[in-house]
Amino acid sequence: MTQTKQGLIIRHVPHEGIAGYRDPVEAAGYALDRIDVGDAAFDGIDLCEPELLIMMGGPMGVYEQDSYPWIACQLRMLARRIEAGLPTLGVCFGAQMIAAAMGARVYAGPVKEVGFHPLSFVDPASPLGELADVPLLHWHGDTFDLPPDVELLASSKAYRHQAFRRGPNILALQFHAEMGLDPRFDEWMRQWPEAAVEAGSTAEALDRDHRLHGPAAVAAGRRMIAQWLSGLRH
Repeated sequence: MTQTKQGLIIRHVPHEGIAGYRDPVEAAGYALDRIDVGDAAFDGIDLCEPELLIMMGGPMGVYEQDSYPWIACQLRMLARRIEAGLPTLGVCFGAQMIAAAMGARVYAGPVKEVGFHPLSFVDPASPLGELADVPLLHWHGDTFDLPPDVELLASSKAYRHQAFRRGPNILALQFHAEMGLDPRFDEWMRQWPEAAVEAGSTAEALDRDHRLHGPAAVAAGRRMIAQWLSGLRH
């Protein structure tokens, strides 16, 4: 009998969960648990314990540690996990946390990137080849320098550093290929009604694009994650 593998989701805000990535992760045999950074038990967890760690997004910046003391704690634990080469996925803020834990600078970028558009470059030899020419949801204003000893896997017209990996086990994704079907998108729109305007669009256009491109974006994202999981080395 195949033993169930344990996966842990770190959720930084309630409306940014695993969304469309849940299906391929569970199909790969992982039993998923979740912890919020606000939980009293968060400081005491061992991030090297789960066989898969998934860190989702959030509106905070890695550099806002005075306002969010748990960021420094999470970075210390994350650095140990990365040093051990344990399977780790970071999405948006989670990707920025991976970059910071590897010693790279994370900072506010020159523009807001919000909306559905395809990546301008994807490495076709990587799992991200599944995303080529697919409009995906982008929703961020921060970026990061590329850490040492990683492969750049994707770029967009606004930001060169959209995704990277270190070996087969560490994957950082700035964009949201998990979003497109999840009803929490409506909460994103409610929380940040000015986001689309800041990016040169409108809330109406963003909502329309979500309905138009969301299903294909999630399908491609699920294929990407399934392919990445199939190549992990435990």
